[in-house]
Amino acid sequence: MFKQKAIHYPNLKTLIMIEAFLEKQNKPVSKNYILENLKKSVMRQTLNICLEYLELSGKIFIGQKGVEWTFDENKKLKTQLRKAAESFI
Repeated sequence: MFKQKAIHYPNLKTLIMIEAFLEKQNKPVSKNYILENLKKSVMRQTLNICLEYLELSGKIFIGQKGVEWTFDENKKLKTQLRKAAESFI
């Protein structure tokens, strides 16, 4: 699944922290910018694994200008799916 073999895999808390940070950005940001502005320090390898996961899940795009948040949560669809799931219970 992942391109690189890791010594240390990120925990869920780290992944959520990086995801929330990227979601708030309104322009592409570099990996260095991300590392410098996160609330907690993160190893570059850990950041790369998180970014690879987020890219594979379709939430970000990694391009020449940096990392950009692309996921758009459709709240109407989410509400309809919740109602449909509740009707099966």
